[in-house]
Amino acid sequence: MSRRWRIETALSALLRERSIATLDELITILVMGKEPGLSSQVVEALLNNETYFFRDRTPFDTLARHALPALAAKRASKKRLRIWSAGCSTGQEAYSLAMMFADEADKWRGWTVDILGTDVSSCVIDRARAGVYSQFEVQRGLAITQTVRWFEEGGDGWRIIEPLRRNVRFQVHNLLDLPPQPAGGFDIILCRNVLLYLCSEKKAQAFDRLSSAMAEDGWLMLGAGETVIGQTKKLVSDTKVRGLYRLDHRKNDDRRMAAQA
Repeated sequence: MSRRWRIETALSALLRERSIATLDELITILVMGKEPGLSSQVVEALLNNETYFFRDRTPFDTLARHALPALAAKRASKKRLRIWSAGCSTGQEAYSLAMMFADEADKWRGWTVDILGTDVSSCVIDRARAGVYSQFEVQRGLAITQTVRWFEEGGDGWRIIEPLRRNVRFQVHNLLDLPPQPAGGFDIILCRNVLLYLCSEKKAQAFDRLSSAMAEDGWLMLGAGETVIGQTKKLVSDTKVRGLYRLDHRKNDDRRMAAQA
């Protein structure tokens, strides 16, 4: 009953807008396929797009102290990093990553850092691409010095400056679909507070997609309340860094040896 109440609450504005009296009537319309565009509106309304710049700060410190220095050494010859922010919502996480690299411009000079943000919602991806945020959204997670450095004020809000905005690309993508390019090549994948909303079967499928998109020595970062334990056999916790996950090469090696026997 509580779950139905939450769904009705999330869809209340849409029901009023479309003059649909009840949730049951909405379900009937969807099943009958009378309004093809309605299903996407329902998905948009049900999504939790909660996010803000440098959300929970600790994960970004973890990347800065552990994953990025290790990758800087491993990728020194090619000078290229690929990072995927999965379930990026309106883009704050992806832009926060871009700020991290820009704040250490000398260290990353000459590097190509490709930051991709994806989300199943086309509305939030449009907002992410525009890079325009309200005063409240900018103040939430950012210091005044960062606001001054990375934003320009306009009539419609605060916009990420173009030099930073061009370092991040966004696309609509469902986490359960085949991974975006480059398949098997992302050095870091952030998928925080996304899998919480999936059932066990879909969660296992999502982990399959995420693991197939990782570089062999890459990292996956999940939300504080998420884990791979009991969810997938393809990933294991990083033994040195809490909150980061790696491909389980022991099982991959076992499968390769079995295939060669």
